[in-house]
Amino acid sequence: MQQPVLRTHQIINMCLGFMGIQFGFALQNANVSRIFQTLGANMDELAILWIAAPLTGLLIQPIIGYYSDRTWTRWGRRRPFFFAGALLSAIALFIMPNSPALWIAVVMLWLLDAAINTSMEPFRAYVGDNLPPKQRPLGYALQSFFIGVGAVIASSLPWLLTALGVSNVAAEGELPNSVVYSFYLGGIVFFSAVLYTIVTTEEYSPEQLAQFNRQNDERVALTYQPLSLQPWQLALLIGGLILGGATYTLGWNKELWVLVGLLSGGFLLFAAASWLQRRGSDNMIVSLANDIAHMPVMMRRLAVVQFFTWFALFSMWIYTTSAVTGFHFGSSDPSSSTYNEGANWVGVLFSAYNGVGMLAALLLPLLARKIGTPATHALALSLGGVGLVSFYFIADPKWLLASMVLVGVAWASILSLPYALLSNCLPSHKMGTYMGIFNLFIVIPQLIAASVLGLLVSQLFDNQPIFAMVIGGVSFLVAAASLIGFNDDSHTRLEDSQ
Repeated sequence: MQQPVLRTHQIINMCLGFMGIQFGFALQNANVSRIFQTLGANMDELAILWIAAPLTGLLIQPIIGYYSDRTWTRWGRRRPFFFAGALLSAIALFIMPNSPALWIAVVMLWLLDAAINTSMEPFRAYVGDNLPPKQRPLGYALQSFFIGVGAVIASSLPWLLTALGVSNVAAEGELPNSVVYSFYLGGIVFFSAVLYTIVTTEEYSPEQLAQFNRQNDERVALTYQPLSLQPWQLALLIGGLILGGATYTLGWNKELWVLVGLLSGGFLLFAAASWLQRRGSDNMIVSLANDIAHMPVMMRRLAVVQFFTWFALFSMWIYTTSAVTGFHFGSSDPSSSTYNEGANWVGVLFSAYNGVGMLAALLLPLLARKIGTPATHALALSLGGVGLVSFYFIADPKWLLASMVLVGVAWASILSLPYALLSNCLPSHKMGTYMGIFNLFIVIPQLIAASVLGLLVSQLFDNQPIFAMVIGGVSFLVAAASLIGFNDDSHTRLEDSQ
């Protein structure tokens, strides 16, 4: 059976919910550092306080992917997860700007990010489920377009509300109404957009998907060998023990314990899965460990690119507010009008790169047909690297808009081209699981960034966050270089799937 080709309006309905999800992410990315600093966080604490975002993604997305692959209800396969995540996200968006203390704001960031991830992970698999291979690039491009729409509006909301007369200053330890009302609007839009997708779209049953994708599933069928501890897994344990011992005895920054936990946790996952498999168990831990250990080759190659890409993005999200307010506006006092003017300008900058990304998402597939998907992605990442490095060399904050144009091109590529490459090399019955696992190579670099960026900025750069932007730019360039020699497989070439 051939999977039906959907009309453009049907694909739009399918992707519109992602606009709401991006409302939540954009408000979080542009304002959480501001909220933390307002509630008393020090500059060198920002990275570790942000750890909630990648850690919840690390835990939530593979689990949601695993269970959404195995779920079928009267409401569908992925849509129940859309609804639950959207409802919880809306609640968190209403509560977060009213946090009376720093620790409450941190807890709300954990809840918000867990809820967003619950909605977001199935959306990636949703495109792979509902569209035939030749339409998937269009689906991911439209998904990126709506991500851009949501981010443009949400990132600039405090600035827009200030322009409409809403107060942009507040007493010490409190957030201005321009930020508080932005979060309220974000909660409403998030839930409404996701609900629209749930109501206007339908899903194929697992049996229908198996029929549609039989030929592709046979081509990409995965064969598993019994799990056994490998040298690289033992290296994780040894590395974690050495780093943990050094951190404890030498009194190194507490953020490094995140990296210790990451290394040790990786070893424990595979050790536990190996032990359970030998006892005849076939639970979620065994299944996920097998899927990670036997990833398709294309996915392994993309994992390296994703690692450096998302290290760069996390650097930008954490430190842009501090870099721009301190380096370009000359104020690090969250209660000052100058600082809040700079923080609002960061919202405009974030809106700009998302706006460019929204448009570039529709143009990049055309370029990919000419020069290939990997070359297009490498070019876009290189432009993003130049954009972040240029922050250090630009004095007038207005010219930072030019930097964000370059970042926007990279953002568009990041949100679409890797997924267009990946989806066609995955078996349909594991689409959600592998999309969740692919997210590991988004969140692991963020966890590493959270553990080492604060140390680097404080120890090497005298607490000057502008250098975190430079580090992020260099990481983008490394990601681009990782694509050298990366060839499209015949079945994943974007131009062959148009």
